[in-house]
Amino acid sequence: MDKIIVEGGSRLSGRVRVNGAKNAALPIQCAALLGDTPTTLRHVPLLSDVHTMNSLLVGLGCAVSGERSLTIDPRKVGEGPLEASYELVKTMRASVTVMGPLLARYGRARISLPGGCAIGARPIDQHLRGLEALGAEIALSHGYVDVSAKRLRGATFVFDLVTVGGTQNVMMAAALARGGSRLENVASEPEVQELALVLNKMGARIHGAGTSVIEIEGVDTLSGIDHAILPDRIEAGTFMVAAAITGGDVLLEHAPVDHMHAVITKMEEAGVIFEVEPEGLRVRGPARLRPVDVTTKPHPGFPTDMQAQMMVLATLADGQSLITETIFENRFMHVPELCRLGADIQVHGNAAVVRGRATYTGTTVMATDLRASASLILAGLVAQGRTEIRRVYHLDRGYEAIEARLAPLGAKIERIHGAAS
Repeated sequence: MDKIIVEGGSRLSGRVRVNGAKNAALPIQCAALLGDTPTTLRHVPLLSDVHTMNSLLVGLGCAVSGERSLTIDPRKVGEGPLEASYELVKTMRASVTVMGPLLARYGRARISLPGGCAIGARPIDQHLRGLEALGAEIALSHGYVDVSAKRLRGATFVFDLVTVGGTQNVMMAAALARGGSRLENVASEPEVQELALVLNKMGARIHGAGTSVIEIEGVDTLSGIDHAILPDRIEAGTFMVAAAITGGDVLLEHAPVDHMHAVITKMEEAGVIFEVEPEGLRVRGPARLRPVDVTTKPHPGFPTDMQAQMMVLATLADGQSLITETIFENRFMHVPELCRLGADIQVHGNAAVVRGRATYTGTTVMATDLRASASLILAGLVAQGRTEIRRVYHLDRGYEAIEARLAPLGAKIERIHGAAS
């Protein structure tokens, strides 16, 4: 099992290109199932989650080729089982996003229930209720859900809570339903907007993505397309924090500034300096960081996927900050590990009181989830001495070779392959 070693104390400077967004790539890979011809995706990040989704698609009958430029041919899907097994779903919850496309295009799907997850229970009841509103028959047994329908029909459905995956699953299913659909209280994240853009390029008729209401006029067929994945706003945000806490000066090439206003605003409150340039976004760290209060919210609010990284910044600020998590009930698992490194953080329910001016000293820490892993890398960048981060397979789900991209900026960081955990 790999681990990452960071020697702290280096100021980051230079430029780094922001890769394609994981959370956009995964549902778009699923959307390729809706086409009657191959789809080619460009700027695909080389991540373990993307590879897992490819494995699922191959198991369903797709021919998948390429990496950075990825071609998915669904023309033999349906000749075998239409199933997402427990072995895949337990590894990556996004596997359930094949359910809507399979149901809409092939009339059936069998999906393992995902169960709990490291950052809290994330049930798929909203996915199922939305598909049921479109006419799907649903049966649960032995840890699997079977969905079926001869042809879905348009309907109005109001989500009980805002869910990105649920919005994407039901939107894809409705794209091939008979008649019109109206989805209310939907997620408005950029990745939802990107999926709607892709579906419309394939021939769908979707309006309102990015607002709280999406209207869809179903069509009979969709075709494969060529599409470049948008840049990853969470990866960009993570590099922004890295530059800020090291007092650095880093240009983020192709940073998706329009999708990052909540994060940029909060970091500006902390004293971080931003300049939009023709090639991207320049980030400069201040001499002293100011404390900042953050509450995670659905888009366009502060994203939960940046909470752990922002907490590291808060630990280094001059004063006390309050971090409130409203999206997931168990997303403070990075706190004990940050405290091992020297942070002063007290958790009270869904809020964390962060007392700044931490003096980080390197030690061995354990990654618990994807964004927690990123926070430990960030803390290691400013720690005195050597920080060893274990279980970095979590990190590889959402950051492509982060050590190889931080090193040219001046970070002293390396990956040790096959190390004992």
